[in-house]
Amino acid sequence: MRDIGGSLHFTGLTVPGTLPDLPRFIPQIDGHDVPGLDAQLQWPAYAVGLRRVLSPRSHKVYPRYAGKTVHQALGLRPEQKAVLVGYAEDPLVEAYWTRRKEDRIAETLAAQEWDLVLTPNTSMYFNQPRAENLINMRRNLMLAAELAAAGVPAVPCVYWLRLEDLDRYIDWIDDSPVTPPALAVNLQTFRTQVDWEEMAVPGLAYLAATLPEDIPMVLTGASRADRIATLQALFPGRLYLVSQNPLQYARHGAVMTHQGRVDTQARTEDLFTANVRHYAELTGITDASGGTRGIG
Repeated sequence: MRDIGGSLHFTGLTVPGTLPDLPRFIPQIDGHDVPGLDAQLQWPAYAVGLRRVLSPRSHKVYPRYAGKTVHQALGLRPEQKAVLVGYAEDPLVEAYWTRRKEDRIAETLAAQEWDLVLTPNTSMYFNQPRAENLINMRRNLMLAAELAAAGVPAVPCVYWLRLEDLDRYIDWIDDSPVTPPALAVNLQTFRTQVDWEEMAVPGLAYLAATLPEDIPMVLTGASRADRIATLQALFPGRLYLVSQNPLQYARHGAVMTHQGRVDTQARTEDLFTANVRHYAELTGITDASGGTRGIG
């Protein structure tokens, strides 16, 4: 309780900022040979996961990022956007929380000049004490507020287990003197169809019905065409999708089509290009400039 300021409320936590100009679909990569992967695509933005920047072993920033901007470290062109997806396994997220002040992590990320950071999300489980759920909800917003205060374009990640959790986020936004640039949700944890139908979709539908219509949603982890269609229907004109599937499939010699996965012999960069274009089409993107069809 001392670590979170002695309160479970969200009062006083603000996340000012503006969402940068992003394509509706942002492929998540592992940070290796980005210029090679991008040679054919010339894609406007790429995302990188937290464990590619912060070591799960040492909990320190990897040397390749030391003293560099993220554009220099990844080999991105100046006009391309770099998005840090702060989601990781619990030990790394907990280490981020514990060491963030001592290691000045927010200031380090600011110096790296990320165009957007989806803030780390502490987990919520049904078998936790309820107090632990409430503590973690506040911690998630605290991390976003701290990053924003350090000059990092940050988007808070929201989790929920009950309807009242969603109402608390809505009340926070309504009462806050500034509106966050967007809200983020990590959908990678809703793996089964039951999780999707009974937890993810009802919660997202409630947010869609109650959030101000001008707040964008940055969602990570949805890869099935039917789920993407559901998300588009819930958040028309304000959905941004991040997925690591294009690279994962490419690394394993597979291309995604409207008929499903197809294993094939081709260069990784060619498969990656095809996979990004496939998912971009599902989200309405018609060209590499991020132009949209029917959703923006």
